[in-house]
Amino acid sequence: METNPPNSELMSPVRSFPNMFFCSDFQNDEEFNASASAYTYMHVDCSRSPEDPVRSPDVLVSNNFMKNAVIDDQDMDIDEASQDSQMEAMTVAVSGSSHGPSMFEESPRGQLDGPSNPYFVFDTPQGTRYWIPNVADKFIPVCGKTYPTFQDVLSMYELYALEAGFSVKKGQTKVWNGIPTHKYLRCSKYGKPQPKRTFDTLDESSVKHRRTTFSWCDCKASILVSISNDSYTALTFNDIHNHELVESYNRDLSKISRKLSFSTKQFIHNMSLNRIGPMRSYRCLVALKGGHHNVNGTPVDFKNFSHQLRIFIGERDTQVFLERLRERYDNLPNFFFDYTVSNGKLSSVFWADEISKLNYKAFGDVLAFDATYSTNRYKMVFVPFTGVDHHFQCVTFGAGLISTESIESYVWLLKAFLKAHGTQPTLVLSDQDPSMLQAVPMVFTESRHRLCMWHIMKKLPSKISADVLDNTDLRSCIHRLVWNVYIKPETFESRWNDLLQTFGLQEHSWLNDMYNMRHLWVPAYFRELPMCCLMKTTSRCESSNAAFKVNSTSANTLVQFMMCFENRVDSQRYRQRVSEFKTSSTMFSGNTELAIEQHAFAIYTNAVFAQVQKEIIKGKFLCYITNQSETSDSSLLIDVTHLDKRNNITNVYQVTYNNVDQSANCSCRNFTRIGYLCRHVFCVYRLKNVERIPPQYINDRWRRDALPKHVFSISSRYGVNPHAPSIMRNEILDLVTECVDVARTDEDALAKLVDQLRDFKINVLSRQPLATTENESNEAQMEEIVGQPINIPVEVANPEVARNKGCGTHTRISGPGEKAKAKPPKRPKQLRLCKRCGLYVDDHNSRNCLKVAAMKAAKAAAEQLRQTATGD
Repeated sequence: METNPPNSELMSPVRSFPNMFFCSDFQNDEEFNASASAYTYMHVDCSRSPEDPVRSPDVLVSNNFMKNAVIDDQDMDIDEASQDSQMEAMTVAVSGSSHGPSMFEESPRGQLDGPSNPYFVFDTPQGTRYWIPNVADKFIPVCGKTYPTFQDVLSMYELYALEAGFSVKKGQTKVWNGIPTHKYLRCSKYGKPQPKRTFDTLDESSVKHRRTTFSWCDCKASILVSISNDSYTALTFNDIHNHELVESYNRDLSKISRKLSFSTKQFIHNMSLNRIGPMRSYRCLVALKGGHHNVNGTPVDFKNFSHQLRIFIGERDTQVFLERLRERYDNLPNFFFDYTVSNGKLSSVFWADEISKLNYKAFGDVLAFDATYSTNRYKMVFVPFTGVDHHFQCVTFGAGLISTESIESYVWLLKAFLKAHGTQPTLVLSDQDPSMLQAVPMVFTESRHRLCMWHIMKKLPSKISADVLDNTDLRSCIHRLVWNVYIKPETFESRWNDLLQTFGLQEHSWLNDMYNMRHLWVPAYFRELPMCCLMKTTSRCESSNAAFKVNSTSANTLVQFMMCFENRVDSQRYRQRVSEFKTSSTMFSGNTELAIEQHAFAIYTNAVFAQVQKEIIKGKFLCYITNQSETSDSSLLIDVTHLDKRNNITNVYQVTYNNVDQSANCSCRNFTRIGYLCRHVFCVYRLKNVERIPPQYINDRWRRDALPKHVFSISSRYGVNPHAPSIMRNEILDLVTECVDVARTDEDALAKLVDQLRDFKINVLSRQPLATTENESNEAQMEEIVGQPINIPVEVANPEVARNKGCGTHTRISGPGEKAKAKPPKRPKQLRLCKRCGLYVDDHNSRNCLKVAAMKAAKAAAEQLRQTATGD
């Protein structure tokens, strides 16, 4: 800070154009210390003469054109006799007040909405060139005007700088007796350039200069503000620059225009929650706003903000993540979360909200969970718990993060899940992970544990010899046996033993191991369990995990991962809401003219009704009764023959029908397996004129009203910000967009709307700075984006980067040179089934089978003949 007392020169405004060259900012310039009479000036003529160099749209002011336009030093001394007359004669280039006669008076600025020429150019006798902005009068600072706060002055000068084509920075503050008296606002290019680095010419390494974008040129353009009695007065104003000003078509690249607004930062953050990086976000915003010039910032600025946000979260990541969960626990009804800490660092965490609990209450009879990786920077394993709702869509019951895939970690996670929901599921589905295999029966003591069939059957090619698997029908035989949902356990065991004996695999270790644990994965051993065929594999989990990884990346912090998770869950619930809307708004359209079909439409959702309707149609057209007998006074045993699409008999099923309560049990056990009646029962109901599905055969999980209506309310959605400013911002954007859409073809209406918005913008910017450079404001914006204050004490540290089976390897990546030299492996030929010889081969097909066989036989005979001749 400068501590010199203010002198009379600073306390009085500069009054004429030449005097400005002699103000305190220019005292060190030799060429400006010369006598003012050495300068020659002219009134500026915006029209270009033939001798003028082509510098459009600049206006070059040459010395020999300017001989009688400006007063000399003697005239200036005479003018100083009366301060009142001086203030009235103040020139436009300096004072910026209500202007008197000006050296530029013959060059009108044009309309208030912008001048035709962006700046004037002035050449000194020594050859130095200076630029003077030519902006509308309403943007020019007014000397002598008082502002209540310094931010108002800053806002005014920034708005002027934006129109003029330069950027602003805060300059030095003059202090007298410890009290600030004056404050400078300067052009951003103010300051002495760095001296060139000295180097030894004999040392080649020191000759190389580092490339830089250094742009300081000691520009003296500024405004001096006087501070007194909590008021700020614009004292002097200098609008002469020693550098070229930014053209209008490059204003978007200036420093002040490159500052990212809050809406742009929020857009970058929201795009990152959908796994769209800063580069793609920039391209999307360019497309939305209609060009690069309408976007604040460059792609580098977008990438820098994304990086700064992660740095801003930094070591407080875990604490902010837990505070976010605590806030939801305090503000949302029935929200649950729990976590464990090991050595002061987060070890595991689980959470579930009210909607997840309601979904589990309705659809939690079958539960599947699987681990997924690469969702956060700490390599913590993400474990979502998944089910199937009444639209046959995936639904999340809760989620957790664990550092290690140990038995203890899974036991804690399952206990936290049980603590949140209170009841155990009927069936639990997982893969063959050894930790899961032991943890599930330890916690879910009342549930049946089932292994994923797909994970087991995909190992078949790697466990059985390729020759046996490819040249026989072993593969198809095994698949037909293990996927059969109609056979009993005794039938499965008998057919399994026959299968192994047929192919000579009685001693195969892997097949024997799978047979010993058959009660954990073969459908025949779950046929008595309700909803046993709803999920036989973890494909639902795989689909859900893939959906979560669409949003999150391995570089995300825990806070960002949580936001990605909420975004994905919100999308999941949106699809559920869309299905609910379609179910409630769809009108009935029957295909059989049966009353029971309309009753099914009234009670089931669209997705379930589509399946039930198929059963009703097939029960009418592809099933018929061949025999019925009475087993008691009220019961009948009815044989129903089932036909295929070609009207061939496929099987005969037995249905036990009760005349009293209209109950019907079919030997296919479709209601037990999936929760709705089969075609054979509907065939019997058609014969018995049953018009409504009995209540005992209406599973509550498939009903239209399985979930309460408030689940779909706006207050229950993750993507909605309930704060009033956010709601009003969204409403403003909607209103402006609606007005633009309505007036898109009316040029007058659009022009009027633009004028109103410009005036409103000027009023808003006059009360608030255009660009804020304080770190506190930037932090406040990031806190609003993150949703949590950052200045909180860190009680739980970030977890260490875990090493689990899904976190990848650290093998060295081969360079392009190595890849070019390495020969690519030959692609093995795919084995094909030759229908003529019945073998899987790669050297012929059914058309040339005989020809190739003859050639092989001839070649073998020739080889044998050669060997015989050699032996002789």
